Amino acid sequence: MTTLNKDTILCISLAGRPSNLGTRFHNYLYAELGLNFAYKAFSTGDLDGAIGGVRALGIRGCSVSMPFKEAVIPLVDELNASARAIESVNTIVNDDGRLTAYNTDYEATATLIGRHALDPATPVLLRGSGGMAKAVVAAFRDAGFGHLTVLARNEAAGRALADRYGYHWVRHEPQPGADIIVNVTPLGMNGPDADALAFPQAHIEAARAVFDVVAFPAETPLIRAARAAGKPVITGAEVIALQAARQFELYTGVSITGDQVERAAAFSRQV
Repeated sequence: MTTLNKDTILCISLAGRPSNLGTRFHNYLYAELGLNFAYKAFSTGDLDGAIGGVRALGIRGCSVSMPFKEAVIPLVDELNASARAIESVNTIVNDDGRLTAYNTDYEATATLIGRHALDPATPVLLRGSGGMAKAVVAAFRDAGFGHLTVLARNEAAGRALADRYGYHWVRHEPQPGADIIVNVTPLGMNGPDADALAFPQAHIEAARAVFDVVAFPAETPLIRAARAAGKPVITGAEVIALQAARQFELYTGVSITGDQVERAAAFSRQV
């Protein structure tokens, strides 16, 4: 394990509710690869000051989580295409004081759409309208999907999301029939909604593929039900591992293998 010293390169995360996930993922790979890097999670009530510190102290990389993903935009120097596509940031790279913002959630979703060979001609039903929903909807749009319905109880947010990307919004569940169903809400996440099924069984039975961005647990009620119905699935664990791997490569310039990503992801999920 690399010993911290004056030359150690620091990467951080900024979140309203910091977790150990990124800390464990990145530090695991730094140790395995012998890189003189360290990663630490932070929260802040002073975003301007925190980003000023990233710039002034030479902090190499900064992961950005809610509620800072949009508020941070005026504080960086450049938006990469991935962040510009959705006007939301989850990653900042510091090159000698110049801050470039990315959105690796968008990149991870786009990668998974291609990796799982989802057909752009098929209709998609997506539940959710928050920040992550914007990344997912944009990735489907940019992959050429012409028929996507945003299902959201919040009319203002749901309609705005659908309109932005040229899709349709509904408040109530339509009839089953979407070939791809996607959950981008906390339903099924560890906590008060842990037992909630994001879509009724009829929608699962009618779908050709089921995508749940919830990462904890990896096997949500929706994913378990989809597997039991024999449907191909994309899990939130895949999304979070890919987005963290992309961050790692942006910060270090080191490419990592799929096996390394899987090992780091498994380590990061340990209690």
